[in-house]
Amino acid sequence: MWDKKKPDAPQAAATDATGWLGSSLHVKGDISGTEDLLIEGSVEGLIQLEERKLTVGATAKLTADINARDVVVYGYVKGNVRAKGRIEIRKDVAVIGNLTTAQIMIEDGADFKGSIEIDRRQRRKLTRTSPRGRRLRRLARGRKAFKDPPMQELFRMALNPHGPIAG
Repeated sequence: MWDKKKPDAPQAAATDATGWLGSSLHVKGDISGTEDLLIEGSVEGLIQLEERKLTVGATAKLTADINARDVVVYGYVKGNVRAKGRIEIRKDVAVIGNLTTAQIMIEDGADFKGSIEIDRRQRRKLTRTSPRGRRLRRLARGRKAFKDPPMQELFRMALNPHGPIAG
């Protein structure tokens, strides 16, 4: 009775801390903010969400330059997109513009026209702050990243592609 299947739509990704522009709203101008944003309407201008996530809904039509931490596109975007973290372009959507990001994901069936620049500086920053990145750096410096001996052995084998060294 209470078990409702969640749709594979952008609303499922939106949380309570997410701002929302409905499908009947049309904005001409700049948008900036300090919370995640889901857009279902149309926007012309600049969208500035430096440390937040922008979700472009299935009914959205954006003619805008976008700066955000993460961008997920289910609708139409025409403009340059810059994301510090990740850009995801889902199937059956269109993106026209240049993309700059640390990570990119374009699903089969998506239309994309433009250039992609992978910003390695952002990727390094993400790796430095992620738990996995810290663990790998500790391992590279010779410190024990794991207390579990089988896991340490697994990492030693992974780091030595030529097999065990005979002693």
